[in-house]
Amino acid sequence: MLDFLLQLDKDIFLFLNGFNTAWLDPIMYWVSNKYFWIPFYALLIWFCYKHYGWKLLLILVLIAILITLSDQITGFMKDYFQRFRPSRDENLEGLVHTVYGYQGGKYGFASSHAANSMALAVFIIHLLKGRIKYIVPVMVIFAFLNAYSRIYLGVHYPGDVLVGAIVGLLVALLVIQFWKFFTRKFYPLI
Repeated sequence: MLDFLLQLDKDIFLFLNGFNTAWLDPIMYWVSNKYFWIPFYALLIWFCYKHYGWKLLLILVLIAILITLSDQITGFMKDYFQRFRPSRDENLEGLVHTVYGYQGGKYGFASSHAANSMALAVFIIHLLKGRIKYIVPVMVIFAFLNAYSRIYLGVHYPGDVLVGAIVGLLVALLVIQFWKFFTRKFYPLI
């Protein structure tokens, strides 16, 4: 059964990674770069400040915890499972489309990009849903683009991305519980 799932993951990867064009290469390369998103993150911080005032400090601490947890969990998974990235899999040599020679680290299960972006998306949706009109589709597109860019660049299988997204979702749900606890317990003070 595991062999079947691994082969299916490779087949789906090759199908999705095969949808590449020269004009999309630089776009996906930058979508996958954390610095590309700085203006977007600044806008999210501004929206949080606008709606939560100085509670923004707690939000920023929780976001730091959120990203650290999702990143460390997926980092541990990479070391534990030691599944080669598609770009480093000798069996796929010559079949994987990569961009600018970027191959990522040695192991790819599970995707930290997918975990971090999903965790942030779910937490921000929780905070701003009902306050910002299009926050749900914007954050879903943000998380999807980050996740798909990793497949496009040839550095993650779809299974890596899916498991990373699940890790991010679970971490976000945990952090949301902390947010609810702190805002309920200390509401008169904040």
